[in-house]
Amino acid sequence: MADEAGAHPESQGRDHESDHARLTAAAADWAAAIVSDDSERIARFMADDWVMVSATGVSSREQFLSYVRSGDLTHSAMDLVGPPRIRVYGDTAVFTGRVTNTAHYRGSRFDADEWTTDVFMRRDGRWLCVLSHITAAAPD
Repeated sequence: MADEAGAHPESQGRDHESDHARLTAAAADWAAAIVSDDSERIARFMADDWVMVSATGVSSREQFLSYVRSGDLTHSAMDLVGPPRIRVYGDTAVFTGRVTNTAHYRGSRFDADEWTTDVFMRRDGRWLCVLSHITAAAPD
């Protein structure tokens, strides 16, 4: 039986599971791209208007990628801690998880334990991140 929107509940469940699987895979692949320090590979997961919000303010896609291209910013680890929280709202999804990472900025090492929220939009059949927000995790 179809719901008010004309969708069949059983297909919604499959679509929901498929979206979750695709988003989980995209997040893992994006983390691997970040650790690869390959700016072109990283950029494939980001919308042109992507921004990152952190304690230092708002950074654009180009600012972030330019640090990677220059070699000023590198990552040697990027790991999701536990299962993410994923919510899909049509062609928008919110992916929240705790991430530990090791970065080097201009040769100085930084180990971070952060809560991240990434907002994805489905564009041309692909999930692209439009916004990332990072907050330092409180010590356990």
